[in-house]
Amino acid sequence: MRTRTKSEMKMHDLFINNARLFEELCTKPRLTSGYLKVRKNQGAAGIDGVSIEDFGNKLDEELSQLLKELVDWTYRPKAVKAVEIPKPGSNTDKRRLGIPCVRDRVVQAAIKELIEPILEPTFSDNSYGFRPGRSPHDAVLKAKEIVEQEGKGFVVDLDLEKFFDKINHDRLIARLGDKIQDKRILRLIGLMLRSGIMKDGVVSSTEVGSIQGSPLSPLLSNVVLDELDKELETRGHKFCRFADDCNIFVSTYKAAERVMSTITEFIERRLKLKVNAQKSKVAKSKEVKFLGFTIINGKIAIAKAAIDRAMDKVKILTPRGTHLSTKDSISQINKWFRGWSSYYSLGQYPAQLAKIEAHIRRRLRARIVKQQKRRSHLCNKLVKRGISRRAASKVVYSNKGTWRLSHERVLERAFPNKWFIETLGQVVSSTTKLPHWFDVKTWIRLP
Repeated sequence: MRTRTKSEMKMHDLFINNARLFEELCTKPRLTSGYLKVRKNQGAAGIDGVSIEDFGNKLDEELSQLLKELVDWTYRPKAVKAVEIPKPGSNTDKRRLGIPCVRDRVVQAAIKELIEPILEPTFSDNSYGFRPGRSPHDAVLKAKEIVEQEGKGFVVDLDLEKFFDKINHDRLIARLGDKIQDKRILRLIGLMLRSGIMKDGVVSSTEVGSIQGSPLSPLLSNVVLDELDKELETRGHKFCRFADDCNIFVSTYKAAERVMSTITEFIERRLKLKVNAQKSKVAKSKEVKFLGFTIINGKIAIAKAAIDRAMDKVKILTPRGTHLSTKDSISQINKWFRGWSSYYSLGQYPAQLAKIEAHIRRRLRARIVKQQKRRSHLCNKLVKRGISRRAASKVVYSNKGTWRLSHERVLERAFPNKWFIETLGQVVSSTTKLPHWFDVKTWIRLP
């Protein structure tokens, strides 16, 4: 059987009978499409140890077996493998992720492909997370528009406590049932939600929650939080939501406090979720970070927390003691900085990017100083780099430590920015001059 192309599959989806989704799921082309999405996203093996490569090597056999189990209703998703990763910006908090087996990810990806076109048109225009054609940048730009053009400079910054762990299964299935007519698909989703989680070899039941890391969990989270979106729209609030990160914009501090109280009550009573009182707050927009950015005076700046995390990352990538050459270190740094600076280029102050770039160079200059072992060696190296012996000696034989020396004028002349950029290949983004940027000399003071 010939596998339908991506464009053919999309056209085909427009004519699928909502009441007969299960029949469409139980086809080789649909499961193959699910596998291709799983392969594209990569990921580790689940509790059965079968990798994506292993699954692909026996693709026809694996899909045939899956198809048989689905048709016979003998299919049972396996427990997901639990892993924990640090939450960004925290040294103690952990985010729990789950890794389903590849075969279960294939089924989930195929189900998502089937039901997303049905659910997507019903979602709020103010929801930006995990949706086709929408991105974090779109959400931040909308937030900027609300603050700048509508003058709503106070923010209700809502943080949902362990959101994915506390999703109520019954409410979720009921919400899905309002849109999905085929109850067999709902039954399959229910099996997946209750498949359990394995940690340290022990399987625990999952009576609530949707494990992050599965193909379906982002879509299901939007189904749950769409109820919040609709409530906010009914009340006439201006807001932006990206997954469980929601900012509501109002004109006064008093109004913000009132909205915080009433919406918290709605979330906890109606949605059966928990608002984290310690992390949620009412504040001016310049004091709130949203997806790594802050809206200050109607302009977009990289949030202080994001800058601090970047500084920490640079420190990790530039240890004083390493076997890597400076050029090899820069190559490693570039891999991270290309992606980081690309995301944060939405900010309007390239000086913030320049600060990170300068910090990278100073860390590397400090390493060069440290590697010389003796002050005389450092003095000789500076002389070889074109510094007069008198100037080099005056700085090198001072009582200044490594970090202070790295910022001395003679060190910056010996190892100038141009040397790092043109000779060693340091990636520099602050000179790109994007249309929405201010001059690189324009600085922004973060609260």
